[in-house]
Amino acid sequence: MSNMSGNLVALQTIVRREIVRIMRIWTQTLIPPAITMTLYFVIFGKLIGSRIGNIQGEFTYMQYIVPGLVMMSIITNSYGNISSSFFGAKFQRSVEEMLVSPMPNWVILLGYVTGAVARGLVVGFLVLLIALFFTHLQIAHIVVTLLSVLFGATIFSLAGFVNAIYAKKFDDIALVPTFVLTPLTYLGGVFYSVNMLSEPWQSISRVNPILYMVNAFRFGVLGISDVHIGVAFGVMLLFVIGLAAVALNLLKRGVGLRS
Repeated sequence: MSNMSGNLVALQTIVRREIVRIMRIWTQTLIPPAITMTLYFVIFGKLIGSRIGNIQGEFTYMQYIVPGLVMMSIITNSYGNISSSFFGAKFQRSVEEMLVSPMPNWVILLGYVTGAVARGLVVGFLVLLIALFFTHLQIAHIVVTLLSVLFGATIFSLAGFVNAIYAKKFDDIALVPTFVLTPLTYLGGVFYSVNMLSEPWQSISRVNPILYMVNAFRFGVLGISDVHIGVAFGVMLLFVIGLAAVALNLLKRGVGLRS
């Protein structure tokens, strides 16, 4: 019982520190993504969307892209938060103090992931509020909506954690978002239905995890999806389990952490 209570205190401490960090620099963590997504809504939703007919007969183009843009903001901010925060702790060598403490590795991982997910959810909520100034939405499946958001934020929090472990300098943090995350996002069905693509791009898109996150969230909000919702959650669950196992193994071995 004492070990469990000690673990809970350690977990709360890490989460609180992450939340305080996010709120202390809110002008960097919360405002920029909100401004960026507002520009997306204006340019793609209003200017381009006004020249595009309804999607699947009942939704405007603005309504169609809102779930994708919200999910995009969630995953990019979850990823960015944990990769920068954990790398900063590694750079300052405070991670070594956690590793030599009685704190289990799963507590370290869960604490950082919880903080990153929290930032992703706050940014996603802000973007959704902004979207309501441009269009109206009615949530079709609230449980699917919440689960898809949690899965998406968790997956990219774990991916950011792995990136931070391997990163040797701050430039390494920016490589993955630039050369991996951005292409995956644009091929993830944020701005279009994947069924509109010709081969081989449609097949390439279907091995993209972001496609399943975006479509699960779109199904939750609008009730439409390019992929089967069961398959989408199956893919996301596999990524959560796989990335968590990798992250815990890296922590256990001290890869890139112990000097």
